[in-house]
Amino acid sequence: MRPILYFFLLMWFNVSAQTKYLTKTGTVSFEASVPAFEEVAAKSNSVTAIINLENGEFAALVLVKSFRFKNALMEEHFNENYAESDQFPKATFKGKLKNFNFDNTKSSYTIDGELTFHGKTKTMKTIVISFKTNDNLITIIGEFSVKASDFNIEIPKIVSQKISEDIQVQFQFELQKKN
Repeated sequence: MRPILYFFLLMWFNVSAQTKYLTKTGTVSFEASVPAFEEVAAKSNSVTAIINLENGEFAALVLVKSFRFKNALMEEHFNENYAESDQFPKATFKGKLKNFNFDNTKSSYTIDGELTFHGKTKTMKTIVISFKTNDNLITIIGEFSVKASDFNIEIPKIVSQKISEDIQVQFQFELQKKN
């Protein structure tokens, strides 16, 4: 019985010793605009993200319905016809900062991971991020590009001239130390 107790105590200390930073107010925006047509862009300000400073692991989650467009009809079409947010309510990213060392004063890193959206997962490599620390706050900023077809999203021929297949994604997280 004692070896089991010691094992669980050791595991608890190991888990609790990890330094994690968290936010529930991160920002993710995307744009799939085509010149000379109406802007196709949206933003969510309620993204949850966490980073583990012990090993550089990072994860983010956004509820797809939290993306806001300038045009309400565009938002409705996005949720019903493209993202199918009732069937696929979440988008996630799980990854790890390469060559991460929190004791380092490095201001940029690359991150590799997996982006899941619309029920499909795409491996993402070498996303460049800006990494700043200030007291108990870590700011992570970056961007990357994906294709709608990477996530089995078909753009109907009737609007294919107005919506780009290439989607630019930007993110910003201000993470605070988790107690």
